[in-house]
Amino acid sequence: MRILVSACLLGHPVRYDGQVKEYPEVNELLTKPDVELIPVCPECLGGLPVPRIPAERTKEGNVFNREGQDVTSAFEKGAERAVRLALDSGCVVALLKSRSPSCGSGGIYDGTFSGSLVNGDGLAAERLKKAGIPVYTEKEMSLLKEEIICSK
Repeated sequence: MRILVSACLLGHPVRYDGQVKEYPEVNELLTKPDVELIPVCPECLGGLPVPRIPAERTKEGNVFNREGQDVTSAFEKGAERAVRLALDSGCVVALLKSRSPSCGSGGIYDGTFSGSLVNGDGLAAERLKKAGIPVYTEKEMSLLKEEIICSK
């Protein structure tokens, strides 16, 4: 089973702040037989640098960084490239970073930079779902593990 995975969840230094966070449960997937992880960072694929100014998706669907610059086109480009990578690689599911304006699934920051969450998806998560690829976040690892077991 091939799984598209947010590169930051695998410890790659691609987060907006360039920092690395550890996600032991995600790294545990690397030891599973018959599981191949395909790392992706839609924001980097869209041409954004590391580090970069934090960004959030508004209720209208656009993405602005904290300085007020509209970075929607970079996020859209990255989302399309992430979908293409998933499809070309034969990924059947995606494991993405929660709350991200690219990868968040089910809940993202509201675009006000106040720390408030709203129901919704990041651009890459939204496009992956439209392409028929189920999306999980690191907060849903138990559900993903069930999916892996059931697919055998």
